[in-house]
Amino acid sequence: MANHALAAVESALRDRKLDRTLTTALAPLERVDPSALVPMDVAPLDACLRGGLPRGQLSELAGPRSSGRMTLLLRMMAAATARGEIVALVDTLDRLDVASAAAAGVDLSRLLWIRGQEISGGAGPLGPGRAGPFGPASPIDRALDRALKALNLVLQAGGFGVVAIDLADVPLAAIRQIPFNTWMRVQRVIEGSDTACVLLASEPLARSAGGLTVTLAGRATWDGASDRSRRLSGIDVRTRVVSPRKRIDGEAAVSAVTADATDRDLPIARQSR
Repeated sequence: MANHALAAVESALRDRKLDRTLTTALAPLERVDPSALVPMDVAPLDACLRGGLPRGQLSELAGPRSSGRMTLLLRMMAAATARGEIVALVDTLDRLDVASAAAAGVDLSRLLWIRGQEISGGAGPLGPGRAGPFGPASPIDRALDRALKALNLVLQAGGFGVVAIDLADVPLAAIRQIPFNTWMRVQRVIEGSDTACVLLASEPLARSAGGLTVTLAGRATWDGASDRSRRLSGIDVRTRVVSPRKRIDGEAAVSAVTADATDRDLPIARQSR
């Protein structure tokens, strides 16, 4: 009975020429125009992405700390600035290591860095004395609100190849209070543009119908016998790419080592995120 009802609804939508809202009505995705994509500049991952993240869509890089999420974002931004594009980063909690960005190859003269407010203290990332529910006047809420407003202004200005917002260290309790239509408004702003908007987060949050989610799981390797003298020697990253309409669904593994270990290096492997 349910199948008959679904078929009747789909038939009615097609009769009224509203069938573009149906997943089954969408043609298979065959991306042949490289200009419609923003490469990550990591060959195994770009192959899995079929060329890169789509422009005009909201995508995500999601994973826990030390999973390689910032490393991949900086690689993508470095490749974009090398092509002559302008990129922007809304740095919600002022976490960007500029030296690492430069070492990754990001042309800083083509980077718009919108710094947020660093929030720290004895109570962890919530700021001093914040251990309970988030109120409208909490430091983290104010920082998050400013970051989302900055993201919207940058996207409306246009002219950027990549615009990213770093929400990776924002507590999930605060992020989950963001109305979901916030991401719908972001998608409406960039739809049809040459901008790829990227959310950097600890877990998947939102994406547009044509955007992609890249989930990451990384394992760092260290040289040295003691905790005090150890140095980061590399990182192994496993990625899974998910599309909401199953147009892309696959996995890729990436290994990166520091510049001292080999000439096939990722100099930003010393990033902590």
